[in-house]
Amino acid sequence: MGAAMRRIHVGNALSAFGLGFTVPYLYVYVAQVRGLGSVTAGLVLAVFAVAALIVLPFAGRAIVRRGPLPVLLVALVTAALGAMSLGLSASAATVLVSAAALGAGQAVMQPALATMIVDCSTTETRSRAFAMQFFLQNLGLGVGGLIGGHLVDTSSASSFTLLFAIEAAMFLVLVAVMTTVRAPRAPRIEEAPGQTGGGSWKQLLGNRAMVQLCVLGFVLFFACYGQFESGLSAYGVEAAGISTSALGTALAANTLMIVVAQFAVLKFVERRKRSRVIASVGLIWAVAWAVAGYAGLGHGSQTMATAAFISTYALFGLGEAMLSPTLAPLVADLAPTGLAGQYNSAFALVKQLALAIGPAVGGPLGASLHGPYIVAFLLFSLGITVLAVRLGRQLTDVQNQPSLARSRVVTQGGVPADAVVVAEA
Repeated sequence: MGAAMRRIHVGNALSAFGLGFTVPYLYVYVAQVRGLGSVTAGLVLAVFAVAALIVLPFAGRAIVRRGPLPVLLVALVTAALGAMSLGLSASAATVLVSAAALGAGQAVMQPALATMIVDCSTTETRSRAFAMQFFLQNLGLGVGGLIGGHLVDTSSASSFTLLFAIEAAMFLVLVAVMTTVRAPRAPRIEEAPGQTGGGSWKQLLGNRAMVQLCVLGFVLFFACYGQFESGLSAYGVEAAGISTSALGTALAANTLMIVVAQFAVLKFVERRKRSRVIASVGLIWAVAWAVAGYAGLGHGSQTMATAAFISTYALFGLGEAMLSPTLAPLVADLAPTGLAGQYNSAFALVKQLALAIGPAVGGPLGASLHGPYIVAFLLFSLGITVLAVRLGRQLTDVQNQPSLARSRVVTQGGVPADAVVVAEA
């Protein structure tokens, strides 16, 4: 990695650390510590999703026109102000406004950092770069949540103020780090006079492969990430009798699997077609939902149910490790020159939409209709496999398997060509 890429990865780790530092404790902070009730706390979590959905379309246009670094710096300052304000807020109105600023800033960081990775990588190195990003994001989330949990005290509002102040400081440190990045100058798209930002969106929607990838991405995030802390956890508690400590162990198993498997599966993923890798993830997750079905609907012991439930989260982690070097690089390779920011923002928008709808649908279903819940999401996982196979038909050979580009370069421009010339002479 070059110096620019190292700083970008530090940025990914610090932003994830800040997110894991406070978000798990937002509900408790708003509802109990500030005494604003469960309704306001629920609205705060909703505001995070709504703010992201509002700003991401504009973020893509800004990244295309101004470049990812200026957009990232604005997002970091906005998030820092939101975090500090949230730690000092005592009324419902100020809490909601602060949460909107924090949520908007954090949402814009994702496509901005992803676009910087695209600018600093090549088709050959992009999979490894995004695998490293995903690894550091999970590491940052885990470490941030662990440290944050030891700092907070529900009987002391000042402990939460300290928590949000540290998060704000992390974002400002990240501003200082990112201003030193000297990324390659990527092409920028300047709008013609009278042209609106709808032109780039129209171009994106005309890209059939990208549209299919967005549909596939929605199903992926809806059926996996959108269920982790809502439907699947509710199902585990209600149907399988999983304790809160076992639920925490399951989440830890998911993170551990990602950390252990991320680079172990990377070489395997790099040599395969991306569409087949995504299709394989759908099959792995279908097995995960079947194991979850055994945990809640089987007639085994509580120990077996708990082990099966933890295994479900571990299998999801294996699929996530396979997706990280696949999805984001594919989005970048589908983007025309200069429009990587637009495509990254569009895919982030799809992700946020799935994460907003997933808990709303999966939570009630997982808590009450246990059998239909498992069957529905098992079918969603099989649907991922079908959609991935269909997507593969829309991709070029190199888009689907970038390793082919390397082999063709060697064949066309390497030593064998010189040998032919000598022989003919």
